[in-house]
Amino acid sequence: MNDFDEQTVLDIRQADQSDLPALIELYQHLAEGDEKPHPELAHGVFERFRAYSGSMIVIGLADGVLATSCTLVVIPNLTRGGRSYGLIENVVTHRGFRNRGFGKQILQHAADAAWKANCYKVMLMTGTKRREVLDFYLAAGFEQSKTGFQMRRLAARTET
Repeated sequence: MNDFDEQTVLDIRQADQSDLPALIELYQHLAEGDEKPHPELAHGVFERFRAYSGSMIVIGLADGVLATSCTLVVIPNLTRGGRSYGLIENVVTHRGFRNRGFGKQILQHAADAAWKANCYKVMLMTGTKRREVLDFYLAAGFEQSKTGFQMRRLAARTET
């Protein structure tokens, strides 16, 4: 556990360049031991990402500590009357802040941003088969209604 008050309010906002070091560290709670990008590369990727209209890295701070995050990418689309769709990736909550509703709050913020960007749907994929993670996404308002496929250049991460 941690030394933070269970009633801590989550401050949710869009990430900026100054958040990158903490964000890169938070991603270790998503995939421990995952290769970290060089800071210069991370800054460049972040700037390229910001060029996607409506897209954002959403962060949640608890008592000034980066506790949770997810990425929303708004993708242009020629179906559904030309309405875009949102893709959520890199959903992560620091181990010390889990089971406090922060993940659900960050996902709802991302979904609200997608609706504001006139998306007709928001989707995410997970490679986990762990029931508690699947139940988390269901409780956050997502439905397990499609079949996902992927082609990978790099091997998938293994769950721990």
